[in-house]
Amino acid sequence: MVDEGIPKTLSYRIIGAALEVHRALGPGLLERVYEDALCVELTDRNIQFERQKHIGVQYKGQDVGNYVVDLIVEKRAIIEVKAVSRLAPVHTAQLINYLKICNLRAGLLINFNVPILKEGIKRVIL
Repeated sequence: MVDEGIPKTLSYRIIGAALEVHRALGPGLLERVYEDALCVELTDRNIQFERQKHIGVQYKGQDVGNYVVDLIVEKRAIIEVKAVSRLAPVHTAQLINYLKICNLRAGLLINFNVPILKEGIKRVIL
């Protein structure tokens, strides 16, 4: 069974890891701190991931740039970590572009700078 492009069990495990980080650290820290802590939590939960993955962008067969994706989890989903006052449409657009470039269907935007983490999680599906 698939949960909006991410298998249910994987989605629950990722969100559970993010909830644990948010419960321990709360809002107000830098994005990098949350990413570091989330990586510790994913490792503790035996969830495989690639961190700060460089992805090349091509246009008409030419290399034109390079993006850095926060986390690719089990080669199935992208996690984009944020620590902003609120998610904006540009954050969703960024994740959509990452998904297209990586040829993946699903990702999570996780904004840790909120009082209740549930309000800072957005699923994005192509």
